[in-house]
Amino acid sequence: MHLIVLFVSRTFRNSSLTLALMNESEKIRVAFERSHKALSLKPSLGLGTGISKTRIENGLTCRVSEGPWELNADMPEAAGGNSAGPTPGVYGRAALGSCLAIGYMMRASKNKINIHSLEVEVQASYDDGPLFGTRNDVPPGYTQVKYIVTIESDAPEEEIMKILDEGDEHSPYLDVFTRSQSCVREVKIITPKEV
Repeated sequence: MHLIVLFVSRTFRNSSLTLALMNESEKIRVAFERSHKALSLKPSLGLGTGISKTRIENGLTCRVSEGPWELNADMPEAAGGNSAGPTPGVYGRAALGSCLAIGYMMRASKNKINIHSLEVEVQASYDDGPLFGTRNDVPPGYTQVKYIVTIESDAPEEEIMKILDEGDEHSPYLDVFTRSQSCVREVKIITPKEV
């Protein structure tokens, strides 16, 4: 009897998980189609400017805010920081990995491909020499970025590869990592008022 209950319980949990995944996939698909239609009818809806503000709070500890979101960034103590948050590199790799993962799931949902699990691991090779001024012969950024996609699905390999290729082609952060951007610096100098 306990085995039957255990089997029924596991089957119910697996069914619930499958149903929950299907409901999430359907929600993503409907939102994707709605956004696609709106942007097709009025492309200007897709234009915008994201604005994040970063303020040094203590030593190298930064408070980053955008809209309702706040997070810390810092450097390890060995680099003069307080270890009060992840380094900017962690956030950069997280931005790329999460952007890719989200894009893959959007494409899978759009194409009605069932994904049981998906993980993107980002490996970025770097040399800290340029940051600390000991090397000028290599760039201060990454020398190579590799991303490993682990995906569990019963879909045929060619369908999975198609959604991964589409996801890469349309990924904003993969584009940021692979294409030179126009970066414009503007400086505002404030002179402290004498008391």
